[in-house]
Amino acid sequence: QVQLVESGGGLVQAGMSLTLSCAASGSIFSVNDMAWYRQVPGKQRELVARISTGGNTIYADTMKGRFTISRDNAKNTVYLQMNSLKPEDTAVYYCNAKIVGVDFRSANYWGQGAQVTVSS
Repeated sequence: QVQLVESGGGLVQAGMSLTLSCAASGSIFSVNDMAWYRQVPGKQRELVARISTGGNTIYADTMKGRFTISRDNAKNTVYLQMNSLKPEDTAVYYCNAKIVGVDFRSANYWGQGAQVTVSS
């Protein structure tokens, strides 16, 4: 059994910062790419940022320069540092990871979601 557990969401004022964390646990052989997505009601889930095992990153254009994704491979944890938050960043943020289990089967996993609300 593998699960992703997110933490760090909340309510902040515009211009402030917030950091999300997501830890993978369970019967894990290896964790490959990890990513953050976000979704607002009525819209499709969109990629925020992705990071490879080696630390290579990609960002959605609207997040470049404000958001930073990082990971701690020893802890199977991915982070999202969000700076200069705007009201339009309000969304549910989901952690995503491609994980190989101890049975050597690869699967795509999602966290439970963390609500981030940015007030103006």
